[in-house]
Amino acid sequence: MEIFGVAAVVIVFGGALVLIWKTKTQGFGPYNTSVLVLVLVLFVAALASVLHKIEFQPLVSILLAVAGFAGGVLTARDK
Repeated sequence: MEIFGVAAVVIVFGGALVLIWKTKTQGFGPYNTSVLVLVLVLFVAALASVLHKIEFQPLVSILLAVAGFAGGVLTARDK
């Protein structure tokens, strides 16, 4: 049953990476790189969660760190 979870995670995040790559502006500025890094961190965390390699509390910590970093990126971009 884990194979279906892994396949779902790979399809969702693979699609997200393809869409990010198609819609990003030219080059790797701080915002493009930040979005790419956030998606990759979420991909690894989701994959580890599906494979039961990470417990709930560290996963929540990773998600909160990603949310905080994303909020900082959005706030910095608005200024």
